[in-house]
Amino acid sequence: MRFRTVIGSILASTTAAAVGLVATTAPAAARDSVTLIQGVTGVVDTVAAGGRVFISANDRIVVADSSGTFTGSITGLANPTGLAVTPDGNRVYAALSGSNEIAEINAATLAVVRRISLADYPSPANLSLDGDQLWVGYGIKNDFVGGVLGLDLSVPSPTPVQVATRMYGAPLVAGAGTTVFTAEAGITPASPRVYDVSTVPATLRGVIDGADNDLFSLRDLTITPDGTRAISAFATAGFDVWDTTTLTKVRSYGSRADAPGSAGAIALSPDGAHVATALYGSGYGPYAEVYDAATGSKTLQSQMTYKGDLVSGSLSVLGNDLYALLSDWPYNRYYLWRVEGALLPTSTLSLSATTTATALDPLTMTGQLAVPDGSAPGAQPIEITRTLPDGTTATLPGVTTAADGTFVVTDNPPVSGSVRYTAVWDGSPAFRWSQTTTTVNVAQHPTSLVVTGPTTANTAKPLRLTGQMSTAGNVPTPASGKIVVYRVYTNKNGSVGADLPLVPMAADGSFTITDTPPVGGQYTYHVRFDGDATYAYAYTSRDVTVRGAGS
Repeated sequence: MRFRTVIGSILASTTAAAVGLVATTAPAAARDSVTLIQGVTGVVDTVAAGGRVFISANDRIVVADSSGTFTGSITGLANPTGLAVTPDGNRVYAALSGSNEIAEINAATLAVVRRISLADYPSPANLSLDGDQLWVGYGIKNDFVGGVLGLDLSVPSPTPVQVATRMYGAPLVAGAGTTVFTAEAGITPASPRVYDVSTVPATLRGVIDGADNDLFSLRDLTITPDGTRAISAFATAGFDVWDTTTLTKVRSYGSRADAPGSAGAIALSPDGAHVATALYGSGYGPYAEVYDAATGSKTLQSQMTYKGDLVSGSLSVLGNDLYALLSDWPYNRYYLWRVEGALLPTSTLSLSATTTATALDPLTMTGQLAVPDGSAPGAQPIEITRTLPDGTTATLPGVTTAADGTFVVTDNPPVSGSVRYTAVWDGSPAFRWSQTTTTVNVAQHPTSLVVTGPTTANTAKPLRLTGQMSTAGNVPTPASGKIVVYRVYTNKNGSVGADLPLVPMAADGSFTITDTPPVGGQYTYHVRFDGDATYAYAYTSRDVTVRGAGS
């Protein structure tokens, strides 16, 4: 949630946990996702309400539904940056830094219904909405002409009311109740200021010393709906909660020592019960974390497979989902990241093999779905995906859990090697989806060779040996393959070895070796199948005594 506040009346806590699980015939489309935002060359912010997500991007605002599917855009905007939205999702406000305006947008029609000029306040960039009060951070980087102003949206032509001045660039701002919390990004250390806006002009309550509190590299901030607590996201300090009256640190969400990356964005759920955070990952993609606002306990940690870097401050909450922006800047690609069901209690899945694994033979795996309240999940659909060593994937026939959440998966892995099985449950209104992966080391299927034929032969006369490949169990032989034959003969002149032409194998595993012994002696035909990804190596030999000259 970039430089704004989730505001409005505090919503009553949902009772989703009491809803229970609802069995379905097939898994629904859920799970975390990342979607390419087509046609943009930069992204800044997101807001979400009323079942939609709004994204500010260079010259437009892109609109997506709650599934992350893009449904439209608002064009003709001069560099929209910070966004704010009413709790019902009916109105969206955009800071237009390119035209020094605030645009008010009808979210249903995507039409701009009002433009508020800020001609005397350059480059408005960051917004925070509290009822009819819009707080705006404005300014040009390096010029120290930035500040914070307030707009009363209930009147047709709002007059800017100055709150803070002489700030570096456009400060981040969060306002609620009688409090405005603001700090400067791009300057280190950054020392947040707290203003009492119940008076005009606003009264500075005080400044939180950035050096004393290690407040370097400001990424985001927000404020509780009553304005009594503000939360800052600094790369060096993490996610800190400040009492806006005493200006003291109340707590931190997460441990800097255990954090998977540096703080990047923060958002509150509309009811104030959850604190959602996003972090820059340590080389493997960004993370999202959710905390219980009251206890500080972590309820979720989810990593996005690398698609780019987190865009600072771009985190929003919609229903039980989180949305943020990713920037794959080397390729100028930008993505919307959705964390499905992030605010729900998390279910767990287990899956493990219970038999040894051999290619083409039945493999049995058992698993269990468990939900955090300990109740029986009932019959729930589980999707199983198999990934072969070469990366080929296939979805196996679905399975359904027993009442206690247990399930059994059977498969005949087609090849040997490390075969990965992934089980996914798509969640319910009460519990977040879950998945688990187990890797099974699959052995090649055993094979054997038998070669029959005469034990004696004559020089320069055709010799014919017949062979058969067999496989263990009720398993077909390879549909195609070659038999390698190496011939060695020994006589009074010594031993000589030679490769014979490869021998094709028929569909039933039979083959024929033909040879014309060149001289007399004791012959050994070494016969082998070199195996493949499915079938194991096999070897046999056949001795033949050849009569004739040179014996």
